[in-house]
Amino acid sequence: METLQEISNQASVFWQLRLYVAGQTPKSIKAFANLKKICEEHLNGKYHIEVIDLLENPQLAKGDKIVAIPTLVRKLPAPLKQIIGDLSNTEKVLVGLDLRQKAEQI
Repeated sequence: METLQEISNQASVFWQLRLYVAGQTPKSIKAFANLKKICEEHLNGKYHIEVIDLLENPQLAKGDKIVAIPTLVRKLPAPLKQIIGDLSNTEKVLVGLDLRQKAEQI
C-alpha cells in the first residue's frame, strides 16, 4: 500500500511519454485515445505525450529499441518502461507505468 507521501511525490513528478505508431491506423488512434484518458485521470496535467510516426521517421525506432507498434515508452520518470499494444487494459498500463501497484494474488 502506498503511503500518502509516496502518492504526493508521484503527483509532483513530470511524465515524459512517447507513443510509437505507424500511421493513423485504428489501433494507433485507439492507443493514443486510451493513453490520453489515462494521463488525464492519473497524472494531473503533469505529462507530455510525444507521438512518433515510424512511417515518417523510421530511424527513431532504433533509439528506444522498438520491435512492435504501437509501443508506449516512459522516458521520465526513470527508469525507462515500455508497454506494447493499444493500451486498452487500463490496469495493465497503470501497473506498467508504476502508477499502481500490481494486485497481489490470493
